[in-house]
Amino acid sequence: MLRSAVRGGIASALTRTCAKEERAGCGIWNPAVNALFARFASKKQGGSSSNGRDSNPKFLGLKKGNGEVVRPGHIIARQRGTKWHPGVNCGIGKDHTIFALVQGKVCFSTDKLKGRKIVHVAPLNKEHPKYIEGIP
Repeated sequence: MLRSAVRGGIASALTRTCAKEERAGCGIWNPAVNALFARFASKKQGGSSSNGRDSNPKFLGLKKGNGEVVRPGHIIARQRGTKWHPGVNCGIGKDHTIFALVQGKVCFSTDKLKGRKIVHVAPLNKEHPKYIEGIP
């Protein structure tokens, strides 16, 4: 008997508070209001670095200077684009690397018509078919 009286009192109290809320306009369930009280993790997860990336050096530039002796296949210059253009006895790779085709001395010159810097390799012996007279 006592239990039913207590239960009846709690039930009546709940109905009284719900009736007050309905009169005040608060009895309607609003999903947007309930979404504001959603709880999420309060600590940031580890291992997310926004910086921390660095590329390896590409080692571009001239590898042989003016007057240096090179052998076939030696790299004279590594570049992005054609800062230096290949001349006589020089080849160019698909990444614009300039390399020697014969044994000789490296010579730099400028094309006066187009204003380009040109790299030549002058063969050491005069019997070479591509020997250039006047280039040291």
